[in-house]
Amino acid sequence: MLLPSLAWGQGTAAPKDASLYFVSPADGDTVKGAFRCRFGLRNMGVTHAGDSFANSGHHHLLIDSDEPISPGEPIPQDRKHLHYGAGETEALVELPPGKHTLQLVLGDGMHFNFDPPLVSKKITITVSNASQRHGESLAHVHRRSRHLQVRTARPAPPAPAPDAPPPDPSKSASAVDFIKNQLFGTK
Repeated sequence: MLLPSLAWGQGTAAPKDASLYFVSPADGDTVKGAFRCRFGLRNMGVTHAGDSFANSGHHHLLIDSDEPISPGEPIPQDRKHLHYGAGETEALVELPPGKHTLQLVLGDGMHFNFDPPLVSKKITITVSNASQRHGESLAHVHRRSRHLQVRTARPAPPAPAPDAPPPDPSKSASAVDFIKNQLFGTK
């Protein structure tokens, strides 16, 4: 039962006027640290992996890959072949400092290349190490989104003046009391 869909996925033809390209970065750009990579596609649609809509596919980003792209073959998934099967059209990419090549490949719903393969022009970028801390090394990282949580210590409450009376426990300054005061005007 799966054979007909596998046969369909191998060697599907893309429209002759379809093109795949980078919106950003541009060929020759220098980026600092993690950078936003935006994918462009003309005369086809972007869909999820597993979907088998005509004239549509999903993006794959090839990083420093010199392997040939064969028509009708599955696109590998490893640190050099990043899959965007949720239909993403951009990604946050982090690479080690130095020169890198990037290329886009559009895969069908089963991660197969189209026949002929629909690929972008290969671009070269330079990642500067300006944002890298001394002694750290970065590896290829594929992140759909990046969340940074910074924890800081709470400041200590101000010390009471030496001649101030002790606090009255019946007059709480808790968050609940603050909210009651704000909502109902009570203290």
